[in-house]
Amino acid sequence: MVGEQVWSLVKWRSRSASLAESVMMNRGDTAAKRTVARSARGVLRAYSTSFYLVTRFLPPHKRRQVEIIYAAVRFPDELVDTFASRGIDAVAELTSWRRDYDRSLDCASLRQAVELGFNPYVAAFAQLVNELGIPREFYRSFLAAMESDLQPRTFRSMQDLVDNYIYGSATVVGYFLTYVYGASGSGKFQQALDCARDLGIALQLTNFARDVSDDRDRGRLYIPLDQLPQSRWTDGHSAADLSDDDLVEARLRMAEYAREKYLSAQAAVGSFSRDSRVAIECCINVYSLLNSMILESGQQLDRRLSVPGSRKFSVLPASKYWRVPLALTGLI
Repeated sequence: MVGEQVWSLVKWRSRSASLAESVMMNRGDTAAKRTVARSARGVLRAYSTSFYLVTRFLPPHKRRQVEIIYAAVRFPDELVDTFASRGIDAVAELTSWRRDYDRSLDCASLRQAVELGFNPYVAAFAQLVNELGIPREFYRSFLAAMESDLQPRTFRSMQDLVDNYIYGSATVVGYFLTYVYGASGSGKFQQALDCARDLGIALQLTNFARDVSDDRDRGRLYIPLDQLPQSRWTDGHSAADLSDDDLVEARLRMAEYAREKYLSAQAAVGSFSRDSRVAIECCINVYSLLNSMILESGQQLDRRLSVPGSRKFSVLPASKYWRVPLALTGLI
């Protein structure tokens, strides 16, 4: 369903305001970051049951950092995917969010950034960028990709899509996570980044393949033009002109390309630190399963595919099953 709302903008603002008050009640920055992470965990649980589940296999300190990252990327995504269609000035909201990020980078602490009036979610993320040495431009590329969704463009080829959209929307998010996960040893960090790039591409393509019908209704076309029958796209066409048959054929091609990237990522998981590998492998397994469901779905476009809980459970490591009930009840 296009623009399906999980939380309203009013709820986001209310949570942010309440969180800012809670942050300022903490005496030190360590406690303040934990406070933001707890709130960010609620964001993650509300918006992505699959990613919430796989992140429960991380050590607690890395889990908190991932939760902060998730909240920082979820809100801009909601602005362009949900709130813009409800009359919200998403450009103005993104501009304010970007300003809070840039100014928070220069603050000595999270509490200082919040005291200056910056949103606590993005302020905590900015502090994480500084702490882990994440290149500051990565998040600016992410925000630029989000803003580009407000004026959708077409992509000539898969490489055009990867370079000029997926890089900002997904690849850099994988890079954020790589700085949290860490590498398995000296000289392995670039290999870990390459693995994150392939996984980010795969995840984004799976989402595109699943959501082709909704994106058509939004007026967006993430299917590269060279993946469409040439007779179906000429100057003057729009995404709305595409038939269900066009979408079915093209999404299968995208899901097949994603499958190759999942396999490539799986082969390089060993480049990550040992305490992060289970979570990464779970992510690959769960989303590969969704990708396989798309490949097996045939002509179905009338429902949004999702992995049932029982099938998610089946691809998790048996030695870690005990974490699942704790995750589902919010205890971890």
